[in-house]
Amino acid sequence: MAGPNDGIANIVDLERYPIHVLDSAQGQQFLVDCQAHMTEHGWLNLDGFVREGAIRMLGDEVDALLAGAEKVSIRRNIYGAKVEDTKSKSDLARHELSYHALYLADDQIPDSARVKQLYCSDTVTDFVRRVLRKETLYRYGDEFQALNIIALPPGNGHAWHYDHNECAVTLLLQAAGQGGEFFFIPNSRDRNGNNEKTEIIRQFLAGDRSCAKTIGRGAGAFTLFRGEFAVHGVTEVEGTMPRISAVLTYDEKEGRTASDDVNIRIYGPRVERILAERGTA
Repeated sequence: MAGPNDGIANIVDLERYPIHVLDSAQGQQFLVDCQAHMTEHGWLNLDGFVREGAIRMLGDEVDALLAGAEKVSIRRNIYGAKVEDTKSKSDLARHELSYHALYLADDQIPDSARVKQLYCSDTVTDFVRRVLRKETLYRYGDEFQALNIIALPPGNGHAWHYDHNECAVTLLLQAAGQGGEFFFIPNSRDRNGNNEKTEIIRQFLAGDRSCAKTIGRGAGAFTLFRGEFAVHGVTEVEGTMPRISAVLTYDEKEGRTASDDVNIRIYGPRVERILAERGTA
């Protein structure tokens, strides 16, 4: 079983997903199946990963935290850069996308929150590491980016983009009433950013999703996704409820952090003020 201080036994459905006993016969088969799916498809979705009762408690905690969150407006291209800063002549790099969201950075999420306990669990981290077949994997060292909560209000989606990390790990805390679907183009570029499927991406940005795939997800779904190699995003949220997800960030290098410029671009004035007071921004 998970260790007494690991904090996940009452959160994760360990009977369905035995991440705490991966070296047992049951755990080994589960791990092999996860690894095979990740290798073949570039994603792994574990629906109902969080227990039904626990997802309500996580949601209540996050709702309370979001009451103090700032609305952030983000403008960028699919590579995560400002269009005005790019020197590329590529129409993909010059294509600007924007969206609005409520963001909670890691420093705004207390250690007592269940979602933080899940992220800080060595059992969860080791499971992610082994699915990705990594020698080492660490929780991200950045004080803002390590664990994030993103709430997309109705009328907003998450603009199409690539991730800067090989694999994104997300936990869906609340699905949208309508819309808010996760779409991606599998293997739209390789590890070095080469062999990009530019024409398919161009059509995708113009609204053609015929070459894209989607993953059906409900609240409590835990998803691993190779976002560095597949352009992806979330369609516009419809109805009255926001779509709320947690983003868990890991890295093969211990203690890695992001640049101040990147953090200011993501989190806006609050982080800019923090860094300015330190004299680093």
